[in-house]
Amino acid sequence: MENAIAVHGLTKHYKDFSLQDVSFTVPSGSIVGFIGENGAGKTTTIKAILGAIRADGGEITVLGQPVAHGCSPANTRVGAVLESNFFSPVFTAREISAVMSQLCRNWDDTLFHSYCSRFGLPENKPYKNFSKGMRVKLTIATALSHRPELLVLDEATSGLDPVVRSEILDLFQEFILEEEHSILLSSHITSDLEKVADYIVFIHEGRIIFQLPRDELAERFAVAKCAVSQSDSLAGAHVLGRRESRFDVELLVDNAPQVRRENPGLLMEPATIDDIMTFYVKGGK
Repeated sequence: MENAIAVHGLTKHYKDFSLQDVSFTVPSGSIVGFIGENGAGKTTTIKAILGAIRADGGEITVLGQPVAHGCSPANTRVGAVLESNFFSPVFTAREISAVMSQLCRNWDDTLFHSYCSRFGLPENKPYKNFSKGMRVKLTIATALSHRPELLVLDEATSGLDPVVRSEILDLFQEFILEEEHSILLSSHITSDLEKVADYIVFIHEGRIIFQLPRDELAERFAVAKCAVSQSDSLAGAHVLGRRESRFDVELLVDNAPQVRRENPGLLMEPATIDDIMTFYVKGGK
C-alpha cells in the first residue's frame, strides 16, 4: 500500500470557517507532521479522516478503505489520540483494559499492561488522579494496545514536559520501525516534528500550503536578513513573507540556494518550521 491516508479535495463548510480543497497523503511507513495555527483546520481534517464528521466534498481513504461519516472500515486498524478523550474519570487503567477488551476484537491485554509498566502507570488509580503526562501516556497505551497499523494523533504531546515528550517520541519512532506502520501527528510543538517527522503538511486558513519532506524544508526555506533599502531588490529572491524592525528586515524565501548564489555575503539562516508558520500567518503570501 503506497499511502496509509489519502485525502483528495476535502471540503467542509461551517458558518465562519471552511476547509477548501484539502489534499495530502500519509505515505506508508512514515511520520507526517500536520501543522497550522489555531483554527487552521487541523482538527476538522482529522475528524473527517476518522469518519467523525461528514465532509461536504472530496474523498478520503484510510489504509486503502474509503471513509464515510460514522463508518470507516479501517477503524479497527487505526489508533487515535485526540485532545479530548472518553475515559470515565473514575476508571482505573485495569478497568479501561477490561472495557476495551469488549470493544476491540484485537485488544491485547498483555501488551497494554506492558505499556503501563513501561510508563510507570499505576493500574488501580482512578484516571481523574493522574497527572496530565500520565493521562497522555495512558491514552497512547490504549491506542497502541489493539495493534493498529496507523496512529492519528491530535496534539498528543501538547502541554507535556520535555522528558515525557521525549519518551513518547521514542515510542512513535519504535512504532514505525515496522514498515507497514504510519503516523499522522498534529502538533503545535514544531521542535518535536523536526526530530521525528518524515514529511510536513502545512494548513493555513483551511487550505493546504504545502506537503514536503522535512529535509527539503531545511534546504529550500531560509530567513534572509538585510537592510530595509536592500529588501526589495534581492536578486532572485522568492519572498513568502517579511518581518521589519527599525534597523533591518527579515525575509522568508523558499529558494534559498538560488538566493545564496545570487547575493554573496547576504546573511541567511535556515528557517525552522516555526519561522515558516509565523511568516505565513502574519502576512505571508
